[in-house]
Amino acid sequence: TKSEAAAYAKASKKAKGEILDRLAAEVGWSRANARRQLGKTFKRRGPARSVVRRPRPPTYGYDTVKVLQQVWAVAGQPCGKYLAAVMEATLANLEAHAATGSLGRERGRYSPEVRAQLLAMSAATIDRLLAPFKRAMYPAGKSTTRSRRNQYTESIPLMIRIPVIDWQPGLVAIDTVAHCGNTTKGQYAFTLTATDVYTGWTVNRAIKNKASKWVVAAMKEIQNEFPYPIDHVHSDNGAEFLNAAVTAWCNGRNIKMSRSRPHHSNDNPFVEQKNGAVVRGSAFNYRYDTDAELALLNELWPLVNLRKNLFLPTKKVTGYRLTRTGKSTRSYDAPRTPAD
Repeated sequence: TKSEAAAYAKASKKAKGEILDRLAAEVGWSRANARRQLGKTFKRRGPARSVVRRPRPPTYGYDTVKVLQQVWAVAGQPCGKYLAAVMEATLANLEAHAATGSLGRERGRYSPEVRAQLLAMSAATIDRLLAPFKRAMYPAGKSTTRSRRNQYTESIPLMIRIPVIDWQPGLVAIDTVAHCGNTTKGQYAFTLTATDVYTGWTVNRAIKNKASKWVVAAMKEIQNEFPYPIDHVHSDNGAEFLNAAVTAWCNGRNIKMSRSRPHHSNDNPFVEQKNGAVVRGSAFNYRYDTDAELALLNELWPLVNLRKNLFLPTKKVTGYRLTRTGKSTRSYDAPRTPAD
């Protein structure tokens, strides 16, 4: 009846449950059906009112969140499930080494109350509280490659696929990575990556921008870092490579040039892989736009390249074969370092 529907609409949560139980027992409805029937019977007149609910006060305070960020970083940036499993042991280690600065700038925020809240956190809560921090820490990278047709795109030949027959050291794929952070506005640094498609030998240099004079200067340094001569350079269609200065530099050293098809990154897979694994893996997606940060990148890359070229083995695809079920699988050569 309308009176029961009106009483249900005004009742508290506990009273609503009692009304639903009584109707279910008397009429034989399920609780869900009883709720629907009461809602249909009682309809408010006039326009619907927007209910502004008071938000629930946060369970974890600012100090707890800041200490959680420090704990997550010290623990190796694991996901919430792993961090919750080692939270107690990690806090014990941080407390034991607090005098050496293990808690960093958050030492003043750490208290017994904060410790209790950290131990009580679920894995889902850890991931939820860390999500904004992770997004700010690792902003999405942006592509700044713009393919423009000019006289050099017509004169430099296309090479759709890197040839796999008679591979020899000296064929070097090059590309640039923008260190622009969240926005491409303003001026920011780039890293020029050069990797040999046969050996995997990789050299990086940070440049101020994509002006041809910086690219040529970086190419001169990169050439000296290779243990053998460079006789072929393969790039995308970026204007930083297809210009008079770079073309003249290559021609003056009898270095062949080739380019990929526009908007086909798979035509240059070797250096594209290094853009992610080496450049983004070491310099992340931060923005570098000052002279000091440019110098810092050029201090970083020789160390990264030394480790990559001398100590980290890689393997290359040598072919494809079909399994007995008809699935195509890759065949690889034996893992070895670029220096080998």
